[in-house]
Amino acid sequence: MPIELKMPALSPTMEEGTLAKWLVKEGDTVKSGDLLAEIETDKATMEFEAIDEGVVSQILVAEGTDNVKVGTVIAVIAGEGEDAGSAKAAPAPAPAPAAEPKTEAPAPAKDVAPAQAGAAPASAPTPAVPASAGTTKDGERIKASPLAKRLAAERGIDLSTVTGTGPGGRIVKDDLDGASVGTPAAPAATPSAAAPAAAAPAAAPATAGAIPDFGIPHEDEKLSGMRKTIARRLTESMQQSPHIYLTVDIRLDALLKLRGELNASLESRGVKLSVNDMLIKALAVALERVPACNVSFGGDVMRQYKRADISVAVSIPGGLITPIITDAGGKSMSKISTEMSELAAKAKEGKLQPNEYQGGTASISNMGMMGIKQFTAVINPPQGMIMAIGAGEKRPYIVDDALAIATVMSATGSFDHRAIDGADGALLMKTFKELVENPLGLVA
Repeated sequence: MPIELKMPALSPTMEEGTLAKWLVKEGDTVKSGDLLAEIETDKATMEFEAIDEGVVSQILVAEGTDNVKVGTVIAVIAGEGEDAGSAKAAPAPAPAPAAEPKTEAPAPAKDVAPAQAGAAPASAPTPAVPASAGTTKDGERIKASPLAKRLAAERGIDLSTVTGTGPGGRIVKDDLDGASVGTPAAPAATPSAAAPAAAAPAAAPATAGAIPDFGIPHEDEKLSGMRKTIARRLTESMQQSPHIYLTVDIRLDALLKLRGELNASLESRGVKLSVNDMLIKALAVALERVPACNVSFGGDVMRQYKRADISVAVSIPGGLITPIITDAGGKSMSKISTEMSELAAKAKEGKLQPNEYQGGTASISNMGMMGIKQFTAVINPPQGMIMAIGAGEKRPYIVDDALAIATVMSATGSFDHRAIDGADGALLMKTFKELVENPLGLVA
């Protein structure tokens, strides 16, 4: 019996994904554990393994296809002893036509004359969709990018005459260069002047989030699944979580001195601590000492976490991802440094597993290396807070009641005010400052 391979749910929240690349082709023999495809989720590109043995008899979803729903059959495997040529997916049954609602014509009034023969019908027939709109004359779907479809419509190019060079034969913008221009589709017929004004259809509402076209030269790029997720989650965070911001200035000289000493002793082990590694540890210890800030708001409940798992913002091509250092308060800074290096490398390659970026009890975002002096960060829901780290710089600073020059950074905590009171947030910032300025507490 043929085995259907379905789009897997590679994370608890995954609803759809992009079939980025097939690692097998029709006719290949596969066994359990073989890699079949690379699937792009909203956060990472993950490998899909075979569970059963057999021969790939049919690939139903071409690589490069976006928005493939979880559970969609993407390929068929012929089982042991089956003919691969006959093990094909059964065609989906055609949907039954919807029954038209019956309308009862009202009885004509006695004083009203019947309609004259030859009067125009109430509604015009629906015009045929031209092939350039996305189908061939035989009804077969044409694979083309949204930009290519729009440009083809503007130039009057029949997409059924264009050969696609994109993934899976998809037509892209460059394929339209030099394509023969046909006759643009005729505009819709203008309503008769005798038609009543009320019969004209209302203008279609603009698509939510659509950008007005002001005639400025531009090119629209389709949003990736990651960018859509970032936009949705940050919008929800700002709309649903009332943010309160608290900032402290922190002297870094003692931390920088300790970092130099630790790196000298760790050199033989190939470990080099960054300032960010030490700040991850400091935030985790601060959350353990001020547990009122290590929480999530859940509507009718407040979730109190028993350990501090720190999500660390990492910039990658196309967006931002937050790999997690679990139980950062209970790990040495050298262990945090090693794990952070490994997670950051996997993040940039799109190879993080869901358990490596989903969860976390609080976040830290460091833009100091880019020279940003101070900023506020958006809370990563359902977490209750995020720490924004600015650049360490030489500033005038009061040391032992005297004006001196010190290396100082500004740190701003964003707190969900539904879950964390201002006084508790202030206590966390105070504790974080004390730990950074007296860093021996991080190695105790």
